[in-house]
Amino acid sequence: MTTLNAVEQHGFAILPEVISADEAQRLIDEIGRSPLTRSRAGIRHAMRHPAIAHLAHEPRLQGLAREILGGEALPFRATLFDKSPQANWLVVWHQDTALPLREQRVVPGWGPWSVKNGIIYAHAPASALRRVVALRIHLDHCTEHNGPLRVLPETHTEGVLTDDAIEKFAARVAPVNCMVPQGGVLAMRPLLIHASSKSQVEAPRRVLHVEYAGLMTMESGLELAIA
Repeated sequence: MTTLNAVEQHGFAILPEVISADEAQRLIDEIGRSPLTRSRAGIRHAMRHPAIAHLAHEPRLQGLAREILGGEALPFRATLFDKSPQANWLVVWHQDTALPLREQRVVPGWGPWSVKNGIIYAHAPASALRRVVALRIHLDHCTEHNGPLRVLPETHTEGVLTDDAIEKFAARVAPVNCMVPQGGVLAMRPLLIHASSKSQVEAPRRVLHVEYAGLMTMESGLELAIA
């Protein structure tokens, strides 16, 4: 099954060895020297980091995103998740529905709105979110013990769901733990229902989550912000 077919059918695909272990370690070292503000969970709005922006535009990653999106693939947001014994957390079942935008305007189907670290965000309709794919680049080995992403396959086709609807899917769809080796990539659609548990071991789990869109201009002229 091709990457495109896997993502279209299941909402996600795991691709091992997209970048090398040396490349992953170099990025870890670069991020360690970064002046960007870190939270307990990692770094938000990480496209400002030159090494991260460079990796997001790397032909191997953009090629994967283009295959899934069926055309251009423009990276617009990056987030570093850094889960460790010192910063450990769980995430309940949810969809990723908020997008960073350059301006706030009243547009049917968009909202509620918020501002995070100076970036405007709005919860987007399914028609916009279907034009986005995320590539999660694993900088460490991700095992069943260090808080892997858990997904509910094939839920990406259900549109934007209420919390109650998400709970109902979680009760009847068998979850999949996404174990990805260092340098591997998990490609996923933002509407795929997903969660993660706390890490149970000392090993870190650092993941760079990069989102791509076919166009920076969404419906009704709303334009994505670089974050």
